[in-house]
Amino acid sequence: MSRSSPRAAVGRRVDVKVPATSANLGPGFDSLGLALSLYSEVTATVRDQPGATVVIHGVGEGELPTDESNLIVRTIATVFESVGRELPGLDVVATNSIPHGRGLGSSGAAIVSGVMAAKGLLDGDVDFDSQQLLAIASELEGHPDNVAPALFGGMTIAWSADDGPQFKKLTVHRGVSPLVCVPEQTMSTEVARGLRPESVSHEDAAFNVSRSALLVAALVQSPELLFAATEDRLHQSYRAVAMPETESLLAALRDAGHAAVVSGSGPSVLVLCSDPAERLAAAELVAGHGRTPWQSLMLAVDFKGATVNVLPVDDSD
Repeated sequence: MSRSSPRAAVGRRVDVKVPATSANLGPGFDSLGLALSLYSEVTATVRDQPGATVVIHGVGEGELPTDESNLIVRTIATVFESVGRELPGLDVVATNSIPHGRGLGSSGAAIVSGVMAAKGLLDGDVDFDSQQLLAIASELEGHPDNVAPALFGGMTIAWSADDGPQFKKLTVHRGVSPLVCVPEQTMSTEVARGLRPESVSHEDAAFNVSRSALLVAALVQSPELLFAATEDRLHQSYRAVAMPETESLLAALRDAGHAAVVSGSGPSVLVLCSDPAERLAAAELVAGHGRTPWQSLMLAVDFKGATVNVLPVDDSD
């Protein structure tokens, strides 16, 4: 494709909405992910002047870059570059409800927001299929377990193949009621990943394989199996030393019979309840636990995934 291709029309605007995600879900390390009803919303409008300005509302306001170095803008630029198109000037407004550094896929949501914004801005010029969107987002994020559910919604199984990242979307049983417990402190994904051992025993590997398979069945068909299905021996215990408050809450919830897991790299805790009544009981336990304040979010599973709406250019002027 030629770099002389025309820029996106001045005034073209796209509205993007991307859900938060929780990866791993206990035993499904680097493969299972769930989209949740907590969102990042982005509006990108093409302008005459080159460069980009970003206005941020909500989480990250006053903290994140508001120029071309913003992750959303950098992602849009990467997509334009990948298809040989010149990046136009952009005004971006981001309204974010996803906590940063809490294991809820905030960086993945920003990347998916940029990918979807670019898709909308290039609508009518370049077509992207699901596989291309996943490949671009995964390359930027480094792995597909968060970007897959953010893109496609529901529960996703993600894996890498010779021809790039792959995914399978599954519909979660309507009885599953997620509770996300968010602490004040953050956790670096890089630090969390560095706490894993280089190897695990055959016994622990086999344990997690069985629990991961059971978890797919529990989430799709049999929520009553969620507690047994969310047991893990591969990563959570090794990260506990860096997240003592998370480990304490996790133990209390599981001792009470709730299917609690570390959300992504933590420090948030995800509780996969089998019905709304159980979720209320879990939230009450969280409210009375320990000295660390936890924000309990009663969320739904997001089934749509990322959406983009392309608004027509107003030629009235």
